[in-house]
Amino acid sequence: MLPIAALIVLVVQDTPAVYSGLQRQTAVRPPRIEASIQVDGSLDEPAWRQAARLSGFSQYQPVDSRPAEEETEVLVWYSPTAIHFGIRARESHGEGLIRATRADRDNIGNDDHIQILLDTYNDRRTAFLFGVNPFGVQQDGTRNDNFAGGAGGGSGAGGGGGFNPLDGNVDLNPDYVWESRGRLTEGGFEVEIRIPFKSLRYGSGAEQTWGINVLRRVRHNGYQDSWTPAVRANASFIGQSGTLEGLTDLRRGLVMELTPFATGRSSGSRPASGFGYVSDDTADVGLNARWGITQNLSMDLTLNPDFSQVEADVGQVTINERFALFFPEKRPFFLDGLELFDTPGQLIYTRRIVSPDWGLKLAGRIGRTNVGALLAQDDEVQSFGGAHPRFAVARLRTDVTPSLNFGVVGTAREDGDFYSRLLGIDSRLYHNRLYFIEAQAVRSWSRDPAGRGNGEMFQLSWDRTGRRWGFNYGVNAVSPRFEAAAGFVNRTGFVSAHAFNRQSFYGRRGALLETVSFFLGVQRLYDYDTFSPSRSLEGSENLFTQLSLRGGWRLNISPGRNFFSFDPAGYGSYRVAVATVPPAPTYAAFVPPAGISNLVGFNSGLTTPTFRHVTGSASLTYGEAALFEEASEGRMLRTSVAVDWRPTTQVRVGFSYAHVRFTRERDGSELSRQDIPRLKIEYQATRNIFFRFVGQYTATQRDSLRAPDGAPFLIRSAQDSTVNLNGRVVSNSLRADWLFSYRPSPGTLVYVGYGSSLYEPDAFAFSTGRMRRQNDGWFAKVSYLWRI
Repeated sequence: MLPIAALIVLVVQDTPAVYSGLQRQTAVRPPRIEASIQVDGSLDEPAWRQAARLSGFSQYQPVDSRPAEEETEVLVWYSPTAIHFGIRARESHGEGLIRATRADRDNIGNDDHIQILLDTYNDRRTAFLFGVNPFGVQQDGTRNDNFAGGAGGGSGAGGGGGFNPLDGNVDLNPDYVWESRGRLTEGGFEVEIRIPFKSLRYGSGAEQTWGINVLRRVRHNGYQDSWTPAVRANASFIGQSGTLEGLTDLRRGLVMELTPFATGRSSGSRPASGFGYVSDDTADVGLNARWGITQNLSMDLTLNPDFSQVEADVGQVTINERFALFFPEKRPFFLDGLELFDTPGQLIYTRRIVSPDWGLKLAGRIGRTNVGALLAQDDEVQSFGGAHPRFAVARLRTDVTPSLNFGVVGTAREDGDFYSRLLGIDSRLYHNRLYFIEAQAVRSWSRDPAGRGNGEMFQLSWDRTGRRWGFNYGVNAVSPRFEAAAGFVNRTGFVSAHAFNRQSFYGRRGALLETVSFFLGVQRLYDYDTFSPSRSLEGSENLFTQLSLRGGWRLNISPGRNFFSFDPAGYGSYRVAVATVPPAPTYAAFVPPAGISNLVGFNSGLTTPTFRHVTGSASLTYGEAALFEEASEGRMLRTSVAVDWRPTTQVRVGFSYAHVRFTRERDGSELSRQDIPRLKIEYQATRNIFFRFVGQYTATQRDSLRAPDGAPFLIRSAQDSTVNLNGRVVSNSLRADWLFSYRPSPGTLVYVGYGSSLYEPDAFAFSTGRMRRQNDGWFAKVSYLWRI
């Protein structure tokens, strides 16, 4: 028999520390265990019996500060080379209510899932996100509280007091190398996770303290639970994290990743004139490399990169739009450390680098300062003057105190004799727990084919994120000559001001109405050069009402009033018929009306719970609108529906339909319409093998433009003043994309795809005799990640 002392030691070793979030025991000291395990989804190895246990979850959404309805336990320990998490999630209402599919990476938003947030610098600003569904399908990226939007397109954070998006500023585009497996159990599910230290950036101290929080999304009722007792009455969500303390002797080792790849393409298109079909075949090789200089600083290099998109950006309605639309970054080279390039006002937007020949990037942290620097040379096709445009981007942000950070941003696009450069500073101050102030000042210098000029940009906002009452007030000014050639600033020459106020109410546990929030928003836009508070160009007042109902139903409705002015410079090429006496009409310069006021309308939306096999949403917008192409008043109807059907755990069918129509107020005639049905079918054959089909039809019609009194327009071409560009526009296109993907891990993959675009004269006719192929092509890509 073992001595009593030895038995006591064994019992103590197998009795893990328990940390309850409800009891605010959020300073965790996970054990360091010299062990290696097989990640198979079963928590039966001896190491799990010694792991620290995180329990006592509380509800965060839709109502905070209540004990969670479902029990969740997270086990954590670390070995010399990795940190390990084990998840035991209970579903007391029965296994049939667990939502789980064998989906492609990151595509688990409609499943039950767990997210682990690791703030490895413990700066309460940014965290790595590692998510899993009950089968261990992975979701990864970053989440931050810093700024609205990001260099490559995070989801956007907005003002906490204004609309307070509870999912934060999340970017799921980055992919990291880690392991996870999961399985359904009686009454719930278990997941096993191993995250190598090679896949993380963290501080240089001998003993580490990391921020941590764990979120659980229960899809059948729409609830989100948090391990730390996070509350809405706080300007920072990540700032409410707990800590992992006493992490010592982390052996990251040399981090060197080499990813060679080979691509092949064959594409064909119909020429602009004549007959036939022109084909183009190419094959290429390239290399991506990453060197972890230290555990908190890495360098990325790409040579002859391949940035082919395996799926086109989701179609957006583009009629009656005045400004460019934003699309997120998805290209692998730019994604690593992308959160370090975030700025207010999106002064860094890496999709401006369209088709680079090479790129070099430095990203990480030095002391208390986040560092991001990027050099790239774009293809000569993107040049104004025949040279290869070169980009230089630098972003620094330092934590002066735990509640104050300060940043500097500099960008340049050099293109022969042309250039666009800018330099800016920004800061964010958290105060009194509920508030933050954000400020930015930027100066640009540019020379382009249109001339040369300098410009400025200023931003100031103040936000309060209270549980019941919040606000976001802000002013933004951009001079007419401001240019951010490496950023996304799609409008200049204005001063804008907004005031958003939120009032929220919460129902009792079990009530039909769980939350209701009212957002009152007032916005005004002024001319930069002639700024006067009494002379606004545009504005709106909206009352946005959002309701969360028991069972996961969400409903919103927003009545509002808008007014707009018409910039005469935008109609310089317009001529209007003033007489129709034969043999030819007489035209004069068109002078648009000053503007249109009191445009009343509303929008509404409904989202269903995540049922076992289906989820749906619908939206409707209707009201008076400004018809910018004709400088007149009209009406707009915009509708959309989306359905996600999951007939099996391996098959997903997504269907969406968007319709928008503009009619003239004066006679009810139709100016334009656009219909976009989209079908996506996905089949996850195995964990690594994936098939996808995407079909999208875009039908666009626009009538010949007329002046507000009904007189016809003549719109002159900039190249040939005798050419009339005004005519009826009809475009009906069908785009179909097929993809086979084998991806055992990020960086190692095989893609084979085919895409084709077809056009027809009549919308939705699908006539085999009249539908013509416009272009098509196939592509193949093979890459392999060597990790040293």
